[in-house]
Amino acid sequence: MKGPFCLVVNPAAGGGRALRALPAATAALDKAGAAYQVSRSASLDHARELAGSAARRGDVVVAVGGDGTAGALAGAVAAADGLYGIIPAGRGNDFALALGLPGSPAAAARILVGGQARTMDLIGAGVPGQPEAIVAISVYLGLPSVAGQIANRTRLLRGPLVYPAAALRALAGWTPATFRVEPGGRDGIPGGDFAAYAVVIANCAYFGGGMKVAPPARFDDGILDIVTMRHGPRLAFIRTLLKIKDGTHVTLPQISLGRAAEVTVTVDRDMLAAADGETLPSAAPLPAGTPLRIRALPRALRVITPS
Repeated sequence: MKGPFCLVVNPAAGGGRALRALPAATAALDKAGAAYQVSRSASLDHARELAGSAARRGDVVVAVGGDGTAGALAGAVAAADGLYGIIPAGRGNDFALALGLPGSPAAAARILVGGQARTMDLIGAGVPGQPEAIVAISVYLGLPSVAGQIANRTRLLRGPLVYPAAALRALAGWTPATFRVEPGGRDGIPGGDFAAYAVVIANCAYFGGGMKVAPPARFDDGILDIVTMRHGPRLAFIRTLLKIKDGTHVTLPQISLGRAAEVTVTVDRDMLAAADGETLPSAAPLPAGTPLRIRALPRALRVITPS
């Protein structure tokens, strides 16, 4: 693919990592003879506007940034029936990892030119009376959403280690919460109320900077993977944190797995909900007892992956 490409850059991603990645990426595109332009965003909403406009005029939209940028732009490109690419330049880069993209900006740029277009699912998440958010990787509530907020405010740690460090900080102030998870169709987790540390609804295997939270998840199977971690001693959460990097946490008794095309989650107290590294605007926090509906959007986006 020769483009034209529109590189939408989040200057703040990864503490400026996106801007630092840009020269290597554009040099690779220059070498390949690809046409491109660079558009700097001032916010996620502005980035969505840039992406939608570029997709409608026929450009291949490329997110240069982290998971927040990549997830936000995915919905805008899908709505315009565009083609999408990623140059990972954040702290986590879980979206790129799930697609099999290299971490090097130059190598990722070469994939844009020499890769293949595939279709992938997206996720719709919303509460009654508010617009549905379209995201790409996962939606999560509980300790992971609190930890993500802490990580986004942290400036001392720049790499993926910020996420487990933030999780430990979130654990220190955690109070138990009761969740209700109501899956629709397929092999969902049984309904009912249960105390839990976390509920993750995943379209991809990874979140939190390479943590393999949902090992069976595939981004093109039309189904969401449900991961719950029931409440227990704090040592149980720490044990999960030690095992989640390679996905072996799923063997622990506190972890349950399920699959469903759509899921409704409610919590007995106000709870922050997040997706793709960013807080969900309609659930910041999710009021106690308010249902958060999460559904798979099969084959919603065309994305460039390695051949």
